[in-house]
Amino acid sequence: MQGILNNLEIMQTENIFIAHPTNTDQINALIAVLKALKIKFEVAKCEKPYDLDFVNMVLEAEKEIKQGKCLKVSSKGFDNLWK
Repeated sequence: MQGILNNLEIMQTENIFIAHPTNTDQINALIAVLKALKIKFEVAKCEKPYDLDFVNMVLEAEKEIKQGKCLKVSSKGFDNLWK
């Protein structure tokens, strides 16, 4: 009896899955799978605070810094840049 109650509880609980597709092919594949399995779903649009090209540029710069591909400037040297 306990197993049946657990299954009913699971069936009544609404599970939420969040996916982060990065391109149109992934979006289309997710939609196709959900439709094929007859799973109700909704697509929520969210505003991205930053342009994707800008984000990629920052991520690339961080990677280069970790690899030592950067120029270190002291605060005194930094001040001289503006003169």
